[in-house]
Amino acid sequence: MKAILKNYRQSPRKVRLIADLVRGKKASEALTNLQFVDKRASGPFSKVISSAIANAKDQGKNVENLFIKSVQVNKASTIKRSMPRARGSASRINKRNSHISVELGEKK
Repeated sequence: MKAILKNYRQSPRKVRLIADLVRGKKASEALTNLQFVDKRASGPFSKVISSAIANAKDQGKNVENLFIKSVQVNKASTIKRSMPRARGSASRINKRNSHISVELGEKK
């Protein structure tokens, strides 16, 4: 009952704000909350949670008893770019990516 999204093009620091909102909640309640959050990461996050719910259904688990057991947002590879600066120099721009993993548990 796990789902993973790899190489999501947003920095992990911003995505962790969404992860803190849904950690420990019921899966259906977390999906409802994500509809009203005004952050860019809420869409992909809800996709990952619904994918984990679909994986749980395939294993024969009851959807009403599912809760979010653990949420991890890890750093992925960074795309390096440069911005021209004065006197022929350049400064670096880091475009950060993140891995999102959601694990569901079942309350008895």
